[in-house]
Amino acid sequence: MILAGVGKEFFNGKILREMLPGVITEGMRNTVVYTAIAFVAGIALGLVLALGRISRRSWLRYPAATFIDVVRGLPALLVIIAIGYGFPIAYKGITGDIWRWPLGSFGSKYLPGCFALSLVAAAYMAESIRAGIEAVPKGQMEAARSLGMSHGTAMRKVILPQAFRIIIPPLTNELAALFKDTSLIAILGVQVGGREILQYARTFQNARSNTTPLVAGGLAYLVITIPLLQLVAYLDRRSKEGSR
Repeated sequence: MILAGVGKEFFNGKILREMLPGVITEGMRNTVVYTAIAFVAGIALGLVLALGRISRRSWLRYPAATFIDVVRGLPALLVIIAIGYGFPIAYKGITGDIWRWPLGSFGSKYLPGCFALSLVAAAYMAESIRAGIEAVPKGQMEAARSLGMSHGTAMRKVILPQAFRIIIPPLTNELAALFKDTSLIAILGVQVGGREILQYARTFQNARSNTTPLVAGGLAYLVITIPLLQLVAYLDRRSKEGSR
């Protein structure tokens, strides 16, 4: 009797069938979109921050270090709420106009969450990129400069390619963490068709008063995160073998 009740509450086949294919075509699709946009933007901004942090110019180094330390010290959820709710409120209070995200419906659907996640990802990726740059032997820069390359050219053509090969495992690990952090976007609410996995599952949970949708959502996350974590382990082993 108890087992039957547990099965009905956590593994209700009828509810699972109702969630298909939407949990894949909407939930998983949007989660991948959020992750991809935030990851690419995070790497780009993280690279700028990393270069700023190792710069000899204090006007670049201090702001970059401050941004990295502040954002890493804050909960990701707080950053998401500040961007999704606080920024539009502040904009209206200053200008008197309603803030509208660019790119029309696409922008209003994806940009608030992606922008906030990008800032968080950039702060963590910046530290990984900085560590990768500092792990490249200093002789590489000296050799490039001796060939007549400028500092910027040597950094772009010699140092950064080696640094990114070194940090592939931590960046892949950050990708897996970012994929799970997309669940925090649910706090913002979303437009029709813009629900990620957790928001999609919560919608069904509230409508059916059953825990099965959350189990289905968890499985949807695992379908992607477990292969990603296996990839991280594989890349880490390859990196250690290559350094011997």
